[in-house]
Amino acid sequence: MRGDDQLNGGMFSYISPEQRVPRDHPLRPIRTMVDTVLQEMSPRFETIYSTLGRPSIAPEKLLRALLLQVLYTVRSERMLMEQLDYNLLFRWFVGLNMDDPIWDPTVFTKNRERLLEGDIAQAFFERVLAQARSRHLLSNEHFTVDGTLIEAWAGQKSFKKKGASKTPPPDDPRNPTVDFHGEKRSNDTHASTTDPEARLYRKTSGIETKLCFLGHALMENRHGLVLRAKVTQATGYAERDAAVSMVAALPIHRRATLGGDKAYDTRDFVSNLRVMRITPHVAQNIAARSSAIDDRTTRHAGYAESQKKRKRVEEIFGWLKTVALMRKTRHRGVPRVGWMFTFAAAVYNLVRIRNLAAAAG
Repeated sequence: MRGDDQLNGGMFSYISPEQRVPRDHPLRPIRTMVDTVLQEMSPRFETIYSTLGRPSIAPEKLLRALLLQVLYTVRSERMLMEQLDYNLLFRWFVGLNMDDPIWDPTVFTKNRERLLEGDIAQAFFERVLAQARSRHLLSNEHFTVDGTLIEAWAGQKSFKKKGASKTPPPDDPRNPTVDFHGEKRSNDTHASTTDPEARLYRKTSGIETKLCFLGHALMENRHGLVLRAKVTQATGYAERDAAVSMVAALPIHRRATLGGDKAYDTRDFVSNLRVMRITPHVAQNIAARSSAIDDRTTRHAGYAESQKKRKRVEEIFGWLKTVALMRKTRHRGVPRVGWMFTFAAAVYNLVRIRNLAAAAG
């Protein structure tokens, strides 16, 4: 018997969002870990909020909403608010009741700025790592480092000569025609008017130069978790300088190894690692010059194993760029881009911890 196509909506529902989310939904273990992390961060939240005035968006709800934006590749805050308005799964994860009003996108963005000033992303990242450490998932001996380009929120037309007039050509004030072909442009003489901290850069020859930043990740080799995440301006030395600073911050108590690609095969970088009692397991760059990695390193079986493991760092960058919206940033300046990159790396670790726990049964 055919049923009736009735479009009348019900006025009431006796099923809560908690009951609607399946018990085996993949967001449930992530929600449990996130709640633990946010509870530990509660004293830190108290220091960045005033005791006077009207209550703002709860920082716990704000961070859960940002986490959903990363996980589900929601392109903007406006689209995120739209999802929170009618998506019961999103409401359940953030902690909103079915009748709670949704925040204005502008208010949501301004409240996020307070978390940026309080360096909450790094604190969140560290406590997620503590979750992995408590489950004995981190390696203290073998690491990999790498860098990737993050395209800036600035176009080539904004890359203008320093001190030049800002008056646009008269043909189209909003999108003027700019002919920069044949003009010699460099970071020393030019700067972006949209994002002055972005740099014109390319990692390899044969590809176009773009206004971008460099994102750096330090990975432990056992399970491929991110131990450190950092964003710098794009320069030829940024990858190696960032690698040294990230490794120096690790609590290494015994001889360790650090894998990397050919860009790290320089005598200064290798000597710095050896001073820190870290064996450089970087790929040999013997195509254009002599390598700083000699036979005393490559003869060991551990070197070949590190070369296999180091490729897993590309999985991290692939996830950050395709899922976490880090291929082209929506923010300007190193602090904001770095905040989102660190937070996205923390979300990657949460997903990785959940998958490892599920595989372990």
